[in-house]
Amino acid sequence: MEEIWEHTQDPDKHTEWDLRFSKITYLPREEGEPQRFLYKTNIGLGLSISGTGETAGEIHKATGERVSSLKFWTAHPLSLIKEGRGYWKYTPDGKDVRFETQYDYETNFGRVGEIFDRTLFRPLIGWATAWSFDVLKIWLEKGLHPKLVIRQSLTCCMISLLFFFVWLYQGLVPKLIFNHPDELSMLTSLIGNEMNPVTALRIVGILEAVFAFVWIIPFRKKWLFAVHGLVLGLLTAAALIADPASASHPFNPVTFNVSLMTLSAAGYINSRDLPSANRCKRKRKEQ
Repeated sequence: MEEIWEHTQDPDKHTEWDLRFSKITYLPREEGEPQRFLYKTNIGLGLSISGTGETAGEIHKATGERVSSLKFWTAHPLSLIKEGRGYWKYTPDGKDVRFETQYDYETNFGRVGEIFDRTLFRPLIGWATAWSFDVLKIWLEKGLHPKLVIRQSLTCCMISLLFFFVWLYQGLVPKLIFNHPDELSMLTSLIGNEMNPVTALRIVGILEAVFAFVWIIPFRKKWLFAVHGLVLGLLTAAALIADPASASHPFNPVTFNVSLMTLSAAGYINSRDLPSANRCKRKRKEQ
């Protein structure tokens, strides 16, 4: 309890794991006054949104349960949020602690702001909250600092986006659009006269283009990276069997596929202990 309390109530530790805040600064206060703070959130392109908040109260119950409530507001011209309030609740659960939050806010920009909030911003801020809670969980339970966890997540995302581009390009351009002679030659060497090579090439192209979209579906891809590396090894062997001379070409299948296999290995290694918003319970149980 004390450890999770410190990591959520200390401003410096809080900003380490919470995507919603880039900086939190406590303001001086007199005895008995609520703790006011300034917050800033970087939104990209050198822009940031700042605001003010205050801890409205803390409750320590005899059962060990704690509640910390707060409210926040901003007059920043770029902020969708005008004013909000919420709480954090810490409940002992055997050897564990159940950490919960609930918050709500009013929006700026009238009806347009309400629509944008409901369709995009509110689901996004909800996801960011749940994802950040899992980052904190990994930090406390496994000792992995949020910077390392976030770096691993970004690495896996970048590799996945690269694989999406590679498979989509390989399926569309040399196969479906241009029916490249080298592609036809390699495929003919593998399947013989069992099927029209142009038709077979188009089928392969469609399958590769469809497979590309698997890489941008949000799910844990640890074993996909492993299978991907294995399949690439088999495709490299098949390409060399079909056309051994291709190994001497510039940017040949060996160098290309080995590069992708290495990235698959990097994705597999970095997929361990990644945070996920899906591990947090997003809805309150019916009472």
